[in-house]
Formats: sequence, C-alpha cells, structure tokens
Amino acid sequence: MKKFILILILILSANCTLNKVISHHGVPFLEDKNKKLITNKTNLNDISQLLGPPLTKSTFDNNVLIFIERKSSSSKLRKLGKKDLLINNVLILEVNSRGLLVDKKFYNTDDIQKIQFVKSTTSNDYSSKKDFVYSFLSGLRKKINDPLGKKRIKNN
Repeated sequence: MKKFILILILILSANCTLNKVISHHGVPFLEDKNKKLITNKTNLNDISQLLGPPLTKSTFDNNVLIFIERKSSSSKLRKLGKKDLLINNVLILEVNSRGLLVDKKFYNTDDIQKIQFVKSTTSNDYSSKKDFVYSFLSGLRKKINDPLGKKRIKNN
C-alpha cells in the first residue's frame, strides 16, 4: 500500500512544474529582426524570408504589412492564473509598388501605451435609408411572427 501511495505522489508531482509557462504568439525576436530591415534596400522577398508571412495586411492599402510579437506568462497563484504580459511588439512595414521597403515603424509596449486615440465619432445621416430599412424589417418581422395574419385580426 505504501508503494502505491508513493507511486501516486510521484505521478502527480511529475505534472507540476516550478518554472513559469511562457506562451509566445507572432514573430520571435521581432525587435532584433527589425534592425536587419533597411529602408529603400530590403524587398518583399527579404521581408518574407526574415519575418515570414505578415499577420495582417492593411485593408485600405495592400502595401502595408503588420507583424506582432507577444509573450505572456502565467502569474503566481495569488493572481488566480491571470497572465502577465512580458513583451508586446508591433512592426508596421510599408512597401511600394516595386516591392521595396519604404517605411517601417516599430512599437513596443511603452509606445503602444502612449498612443492617443480620438474620442470623437463621426455621424452619418441615414435618415431616409433608415426609414426604408426599418419599415422593411419591421414588416418582415410581423410576417414572421404572424404568418397567417390571425393576430392582426384579433387586435383590430
């Protein structure tokens, strides 16, 4: 019986570790690889060979490539498993129509915190479209809720 308990304790403790678990997402060592990129000299082939495929391409302009690096680790027990952010880097590359690197911007965690976002919003005047869409959808909703029209008769 003592051997069984000893084996059970060894199996359970083998799964535990004292080292922090670090999860990594994106391109590793992005800051070092950023230094290897030279504007007006590096082309798309060099970028894809060094960094791999971009995480996203700009939806407004296909010549803007975005790469990220994010490292987080599990925190101590007193924080109830909340992850600590170790590294959060973003690299934005702009490439011209010939495939040459025109501009590069590197943001680390501190730079990202300093970015000011505009709080004002733009409003659009959709009054005529809203009236049409609203009336169309409300009519459709009435027909879905009462396909035979029996509820309308009772209410009148």
